[in-house]
Amino acid sequence: MESGPAIFVGVVFALFGSGLLVWTVTRVRHRAPVAHGVNPVASATFASVAALVALGVAAWRLTRV
Repeated sequence: MESGPAIFVGVVFALFGSGLLVWTVTRVRHRAPVAHGVNPVASATFASVAALVALGVAAWRLTRV
């Protein structure tokens, strides 16, 4: 009963983290701003860390099933 919501949460975090990481890498490769009005290095770093944290939460959640 508890594994259904856990799998759902893990998949949602995995999709969000991978999507954010792909988007950030694409923006950096095209030398486009990741966030407007913010230091490019800081915004790329923050987005990358947020994506990696989301992927870490997804991995943790999916291994707890």
